[in-house]
Amino acid sequence: MKLTKIIGLKKSEFDAMVKQPESPIQLRPARLIPALKTGDEMALTSIFLSTLKLVKEFRDSVFKEIKLSRNGRLYFYTEVCFPKIDNTRIDGLILVTKKDVITEAAFIEVKSEKNEIQEQQIKNYIDIAKKLKINTLVTISNQFVSSPEQSPLKMSSGKFNLFHLSWSHIITLGHILLFDNDNDIEDVDQVEIMKEALHYMEHPKAGVSGFIQMKGWKELSKNIRANVPIIKTEDYVIDAVNSWHQEESDLALILSRNLGVLAKTPVRTEKGLKLDVNKVAKDFILTGKVAIKNAISDIKITVDFERRSVILKNSVKPPMNIGSVARITWLKKQIEKCSELETMIFNKIGDKIWIEADIKFARTNLKVSFKDIEELYEQSKGKEIQGFNISVMDGFGGSFDSERKFVSLFEDLVLNYYEGIVQNLKNWSAPAPKLNLSE
Repeated sequence: MKLTKIIGLKKSEFDAMVKQPESPIQLRPARLIPALKTGDEMALTSIFLSTLKLVKEFRDSVFKEIKLSRNGRLYFYTEVCFPKIDNTRIDGLILVTKKDVITEAAFIEVKSEKNEIQEQQIKNYIDIAKKLKINTLVTISNQFVSSPEQSPLKMSSGKFNLFHLSWSHIITLGHILLFDNDNDIEDVDQVEIMKEALHYMEHPKAGVSGFIQMKGWKELSKNIRANVPIIKTEDYVIDAVNSWHQEESDLALILSRNLGVLAKTPVRTEKGLKLDVNKVAKDFILTGKVAIKNAISDIKITVDFERRSVILKNSVKPPMNIGSVARITWLKKQIEKCSELETMIFNKIGDKIWIEADIKFARTNLKVSFKDIEELYEQSKGKEIQGFNISVMDGFGGSFDSERKFVSLFEDLVLNYYEGIVQNLKNWSAPAPKLNLSE
């Protein structure tokens, strides 16, 4: 039997080919407990694919990201090779069948530790996939992207479906399912399987890591400080902006794992990369944003290289049915309440909190440190406050330049800011209108 396609082939024919003496299809079923040492990429692949097979909600979450059908019978394989087409070994294969016919399939390419996805290897896999009528390839590594439909590679895949998942993203999807929410895992045995899989993936020897280093950051920061002209085509400038985009994505995943809901960041495209390179070369600033479901507002992030500072900011809507003085008091009480609820965390950032009052018809906001909020009463006399911004600002001292310390200090600042302030703030909402039936 000659292999000419996977999509459209009967699953019974597929299995018959696998059993042939000189089989055109060589593979292994994915195993939850593979006979491979910890840290081996194939062990990681096998455990990941087996967890997809065994935990329905995890499978649904991942399949939604890579746009595979969640209906039909599913099969998961590792160490896949089609020797009569190409001797290359592909890390994984997922098959979706309906009525014994393979209707969808996806190749899986896995990297761990510092290994990165290689363009020539992916081009080769895409060629093999197309020969078999397969149109989906999923790459997995420790590299970060802002959307699964993006790739760490700067290559066009045309109409072919090329997806990328970071290991951090995969782990985050698993952790979210273990929270007590509307999407948690129903079957108690599957909960235990998910826990064991995450335990393996998060083991120090498994080869999975978050984002840890801002490549190009130190050189960019020091050159801006020394008034060296920033040439936007320089590798270190592009690397620093790329690192910022990856750190933004990693930050969202860290928040997601702690909150039980997916935090979202803007999708970073090649065009966006160029715009940010231009911005940092001209204005010495990088910006970011994290959106969290039901939070008071998006967290807006500004990294100012000239002032060597990081600013996290949220907008707050005050009551519009009271005067400006009462609006300041309303905000002051909210922040004091944050201090009472999260005293230890709040104390870490209390002296870094700033309040901005958005004054109607004014070009600039009134800005005071929270510890000096009483001054805002005097400064806003005779003016209408239509909104507030609350922010924290930190410069990290000499560690601002550090390619590794910046990451840990920035992530700690965001987590403390969210826990100490953002999660306890509320916007004002107008009361519902009341019926007046009296004549």
